[in-house]
Amino acid sequence: MARPGKSCGVNVARIDLSGVSKTLKEASGVRGLAGATFAIRDINLNVHEGQTMVVLGPSGCGKTTLLKLIAGLLAPETGTVRYNGMDMKDLPPGERRIGMVFQNYALYPHITARWNILSYFLFRKKTPALTAEARARFERTSDLMGVELADLYDRKPTTLSGGEKQRVALGRCITRNAAVFLVDEPFANLDQALREKYRVNLKRLLREFSITTVYVTHDHHEALLLADVLAIMERGRIAQVGTPQEIYDAPNTAFVASFLNINTGAPPISLIDGQRMPQGQALDDAWVGVRPEHVEISATPRTGALAGRVTDHLSLPPRQVTTLTIRVGEDEVHANAQGDAIPPIGTRVWLTFQRYHVFDKASGRRRQSQGVASS
Repeated sequence: MARPGKSCGVNVARIDLSGVSKTLKEASGVRGLAGATFAIRDINLNVHEGQTMVVLGPSGCGKTTLLKLIAGLLAPETGTVRYNGMDMKDLPPGERRIGMVFQNYALYPHITARWNILSYFLFRKKTPALTAEARARFERTSDLMGVELADLYDRKPTTLSGGEKQRVALGRCITRNAAVFLVDEPFANLDQALREKYRVNLKRLLREFSITTVYVTHDHHEALLLADVLAIMERGRIAQVGTPQEIYDAPNTAFVASFLNINTGAPPISLIDGQRMPQGQALDDAWVGVRPEHVEISATPRTGALAGRVTDHLSLPPRQVTTLTIRVGEDEVHANAQGDAIPPIGTRVWLTFQRYHVFDKASGRRRQSQGVASS
């Protein structure tokens, strides 16, 4: 049986970036002074047909610049961006079939929300077939986005709030006949309830129509919900690519381990000096990273355990978990505890690491993982 995307005439696409680099200079705003320089460096990425890749990283790491390179809005200085095997620079914009949602919305100010959503069809030669297709796609978009979009149809962008503009921009992206979605944090200005609703609707849409998607965000929850595969970005480079679980279980670097968090509300990992490890386990020039769920707490001394003192509690009621902060020398370790037997602040405890990662201090790269489920 054909997948819905193919039955609707959407050709799924593959995106390949090879050795892509780009240097940008921003104006400083002060006459006579040069602006800051930012570089995308040696990016290699493969987004397979029908796959949703979420690029996750902190603000300023280059996510939006990367999206513009994929769209062809910026030309790489080195390397190539290929779309179904063809160099992007050899494809005219009209043939790229890219639906893009920008952070700044990029709506037409002189037409209503309805015609912004239908703008792909507005600027094409009218035929009965095109009119029927436009109607079908508009109805599908309306069904997916619901009353929050329907109430905006007859208003122009100048009368809309930031969140309302974002809904119209997303509706336009969904409605056009796109083979690729490039999405730049489209829910940032929506309230929590609408964010949750639209994330689920977008996930359903991408699965139903098998549309190749690159989605950038700094929101971990959003990334985990939408991603088939994650690309973690740091300072203009791709630090690691994999499924969320693969990256969480075997982070390539201390940055990745500290940044990716699949347990909302809890610290992702604790890093302590390797020389603080118990006798026989001490490590020179290394950080030892341990996640809260991999720390076992004892009220009595144990062979091979690390001594510390409880300094803080953080209760996480939905999961009925308390995260403890435990001081170990100059470092802190976070550990999960459940039930009523929570050691009070000031209590001396002993810690056993069921699983931990060793990172080189100089490079930040992972040397090895120790314990259960080792990679």
